Amino acid sequence: MTARIVAFARFFCDFIVGDDWRVALGVVIALAVTYGLSTAGIPSWWVLPLAVVILLPASLWRVARRARRSH
Repeated sequence: MTARIVAFARFFCDFIVGDDWRVALGVVIALAVTYGLSTAGIPSWWVLPLAVVILLPASLWRVARRARRSH
């Protein structure tokens, strides 16, 4: 039973974090900022789109740079 729980925990961690832990951390921070702003009564609809605009190109840039180094 413990082996199944450990296997599920590893799967879940890999599913959430995926290939880039920085993107996962950025999403968690963006969600926390969205929550904080919304509880303060400040419009927060713009935080997640901004996070995507920042995180996606940064992730692609890191992958492209890594690919250029390997060739």
